Amino acid sequence: MNITEGTLGGEPKYESAIVLRRTKRASAMAFVRRLLTVRHLPVRCLLGAMQILSVGAVHGQGQADLDEAAPYKLTIGQYRYGHGFNGEDANLRWRHHDTSLWIGEYHDKSLGSQTRVGADTIVSLGSNVSLQPSLQAATRGFLGGSITFQVGEPWFVIAGWGRTNLKPYFNLNFDPNDALTIGGGWHSERGSVFTTTLIADDRLGTGQKHLHFTGRWPLQNDLRLTLDLLHKTGLGDDGRVRAWGFGGTLDFPHWSLRIARDPKQNFSTVSATRVSAALRF
Repeated sequence: MNITEGTLGGEPKYESAIVLRRTKRASAMAFVRRLLTVRHLPVRCLLGAMQILSVGAVHGQGQADLDEAAPYKLTIGQYRYGHGFNGEDANLRWRHHDTSLWIGEYHDKSLGSQTRVGADTIVSLGSNVSLQPSLQAATRGFLGGSITFQVGEPWFVIAGWGRTNLKPYFNLNFDPNDALTIGGGWHSERGSVFTTTLIADDRLGTGQKHLHFTGRWPLQNDLRLTLDLLHKTGLGDDGRVRAWGFGGTLDFPHWSLRIARDPKQNFSTVSATRVSAALRF
């Protein structure tokens, strides 16, 4: 239901719910600032800007359904590399309709710290045709972007292309960034989605390829399960790589848990196990 329906004297019926969500959101933003204890001035500035935007987002929800009144997602991740070598990451994403903005910071004792920001959106180009551009930047001078097309429903095909300026970047999605993407899948009437996607380096001559087999199923009580099986091949830091990885995510209405295993992460000499938790507010 739209929160402007059934108003009296210009005041929304669900004003108390909006105030409660506003209070929770302000508290969560304060928690984020404490969590990151932010060593870098850009992170302080951007988090402050996001807090200002959150107030505007609440006031602008007069035409939105209450189910869309939790536009933020905070994810905390732990990367275990073995031999006492770990990494930590925090990422805050804001989403409105089909557009997302995010800011995050990764840290480990080898890389140090790297802060990143990014944005993506989905543009409808007609019946069952969409375009998804994305841009991201990070400290140490990194810039990157991608563009992806999806055509068809319920059966669909995917094609994409990504480029970076090749500056140092800790790649948290594990897939090659300077790459072509092709794939396809199927949406069921019950909400399940099955996809097969190939992401292949087309710039550096490494032959690096990630082949993903992904399934997503709605479960009872508003739960959702996502499983991802990964096969990777190509030239790595220590010779030819051929390995299998996996990921699994359990989504609840307001939070989620994820575990993933990536052998030879980013085709390096180390393998990573990632455990993360996310909160929507």
